[in-house]
Amino acid sequence: MKKYIPILKRTQMFAGVTQEEIASMLSCLGARLKSYKKGEYVLRQGEHLSDIVVLVEGNLHIQKDDYWGNRSILGQIAVGEMFGEAYVAPESGALLNDVVAVEDSTVIFFDVKRIITTCPTACRFHAVVVQNMFFAISEKNRRLVQKLGHMSKRTTREKLISYLSEQAKKQNSASFTIPFNRQQLADFLSVDRSAMSNELCKMRDEGLLEFDKNRFKLK
Repeated sequence: MKKYIPILKRTQMFAGVTQEEIASMLSCLGARLKSYKKGEYVLRQGEHLSDIVVLVEGNLHIQKDDYWGNRSILGQIAVGEMFGEAYVAPESGALLNDVVAVEDSTVIFFDVKRIITTCPTACRFHAVVVQNMFFAISEKNRRLVQKLGHMSKRTTREKLISYLSEQAKKQNSASFTIPFNRQQLADFLSVDRSAMSNELCKMRDEGLLEFDKNRFKLK
């Protein structure tokens, strides 16, 4: 687990905490390392969660399948991001979605009770982690509002323009890479893949953008 400490140092959860302090906290926070193969479920809908999960290697999707197998991708978890903080309150209930590894991935589980309960030594860096969690939750809520903004658009083109514009601003460039393939992007925007692909081709022919797989350039 120690080899992932430099990655934890770059996460929002451990911002302002040194690598030496993180190393001393791993046992205190009940850290547990687990690896998953591509396609394996990290968490399943209906489970009750008592940990906060931090991804240290790979890529995860938060998704939900309906009774007929139609899939919606609600979000992506990139290296350094956490998941589960919304479900660890005593009355939060079971998980509403699945978390799936879209490539070989490694996560660290942290016992939430140990995070929010100050350790006997009342160390400074423990208080910093609690503060960082609050900021991380605020950031996640902001991204949820962004997605709702994409979803509120009426047409497939409007959803694409909203999402691609947001990615260009986020990466501060008209040329950028998105974290989804075509099917995943369609699932994320809740649109038909064929209709979305046709719309992208129309936008390309109209000179609005260029694309190659998951690489885009807005014009």
